[in-house]
Formats: sequence, C-alpha cells, structure tokens
Amino acid sequence: MKDILMKFIKNKPLMVLLVTSIVISILEPRFLTTGNLMTILRQTSINAVIATGMTFVILVGGIDLSVGSVLGFTGAIAATMISGGTNIVVVILTVLILGTFIGFVNGSLITIGRLQPFIATLGTVTLLRGLLLVFSQGRPIGTGNTEGSELFNAIGRGFFGPIPIPVYLMLFIFIIAYYMLNHTRMGRYIYSTGSNEEATMYSGIKTNRVKLFVYAASGMMASIAGVLITARLGSAQPTAGAGYELDAIAAVVLGGTSMAGGIGTITGTAIGALIIGVLNNALNIMQVSSYYQDVAKGIVILVAVLMDRKKKASR
Repeated sequence: MKDILMKFIKNKPLMVLLVTSIVISILEPRFLTTGNLMTILRQTSINAVIATGMTFVILVGGIDLSVGSVLGFTGAIAATMISGGTNIVVVILTVLILGTFIGFVNGSLITIGRLQPFIATLGTVTLLRGLLLVFSQGRPIGTGNTEGSELFNAIGRGFFGPIPIPVYLMLFIFIIAYYMLNHTRMGRYIYSTGSNEEATMYSGIKTNRVKLFVYAASGMMASIAGVLITARLGSAQPTAGAGYELDAIAAVVLGGTSMAGGIGTITGTAIGALIIGVLNNALNIMQVSSYYQDVAKGIVILVAVLMDRKKKASR
C-alpha cells in the first residue's frame, strides 16, 4: 500500500490533475456535477485523440503542427460527403485514409526531403488552411438532415449508457496506443529512435520508416478528431481546428513526455489531456474571458516546457 501511495505522489501529472480539480471544485460547486464531468470528458476526447498521435511524433523527437489543419480539412470532407448522402462507413474510411496520407506526406518531407519537422508541418498548415477556405468558400458546411447524417452526428453527440460515445472511442485509442508502445516491436523502435537515432540506425533499424509511421499515425488521429468535432457540431467550420495543435502539445508535455524524444507514456498524455480539459472547463463555467483562457494555457505550456528542461538538466 505504501509503495502504491509513493508512486501516486511521484506521479506529478496526476498530482497536478488532482490538486487542480480539488481547488476548482472548492471555487465552483458546479464543477463536480455528473453532467459537467461528462462534458469535460466529451470535450477532452477530441484533444486526447490528437494528443495520442502527437505523443508518437514527439517520442521520436519530432513535432506536428498540422494536426489542427488536418482536423479542419478532413472534417469539411466528411460533412460534404455525409450531406451528399454517402454511406457513413465510406465517409469514415475516406477521411481516415486522407488523414493518414497527409501524415505520410509530412513524414516524407521530413525523411526524404530532409526538412525540419517544424518547417515541414508548418508548410502543411498553410496549405491545408488555404485548401479548406477554397473548398468551403469560407462558409460552414452542414451535415444535412438525412438518416445518415443523424447516425453520423450521433458519433459526436450520442451516449452509450450514461457515457458519451466519444469517450469510449478515446479510451479505445488509448488502449491501442498503450499496447503498441509497450508491447510491440514498433513501440520499442519509436522509443529507441527518439533516445538515440544514430545508434538505432547502426543497429539495423530503419528509422525513416519509424518516422513515416508516427507521422501517418498523427494524421490519422487528427482525422478521427475531425470526425468527432464535425459530428458533434453537425457542421464543419472553416476555422475548425485552429489552435488544437497547441492544446495537443501541451497535453503531451504536461503528461511528462520529453520534447527531446525517447521519454514519455500514453497514460501521461491521457492525464495531460484531462488537465487541459479541466482547465478549459473551469475557466468557461467561471465565465472567464476567452482572452484570459489563452493566457492561462500559454502559461501552462511554458511551465511544462521549463519543467521538462529542468528534468533533463538534472539527469
């Protein structure tokens, strides 16, 4: 029992989540209501899904700034197809393939084109934002009022029992990602590439393939998030996904993943995403201005990065 307690205390992200939740519940009694907790989980699910893919990328020492744009672009494609009467299975498969392909292009620019991850994915951000505005003509794209659109919208709005459907999807993705990182060869390759890419290459592992995989996975996760947010809103917005890459990075870093790569866990990312979700929700129910919300998130990101640097310096 003592060992479990000590592990709990040493888990800084979990302690931050617990302390933050206690303080907020004292300041705002509505925070701990069942309805609000379900709202937090539903809202967190989108960032958590993106952050899962971002964890893979950061573990190999990379960064993916394009996830928000991938979310927005694939969401617009999904809304257009659903409103046109396309079968929901075809829509989801198309969107997932598109997101994976965009991630693969990012990985190719980095591995074959030898571009820095920041520059490569920043270029993709600009390209996809432009394509989204051209495609949508700067207007929201509704999912329509057909039977197929109702089924599609249920993915983002519906419940299975008392729990929102997106929460189940989030948990499923976390489980798959956890298993992959901890119990598969690719997971070992991801950690090894992030820890020491040169040594990993000399050991016979094709690190470029590992990078292609993680960026493709990040693109796919962003497209899943695009489906979730489009289904929840019942439309695709031309500005959808803006700033989501920062929330995802913040969740990953708050969860203890090192920006230098090689160190981090999916469980940490899950806790980090909950911290961001709790913070956003608390500021909303306290009716804090959105401007101050951005300030608060910026401070959280800076503190997390400084803690990461301090932790590396102490080794």
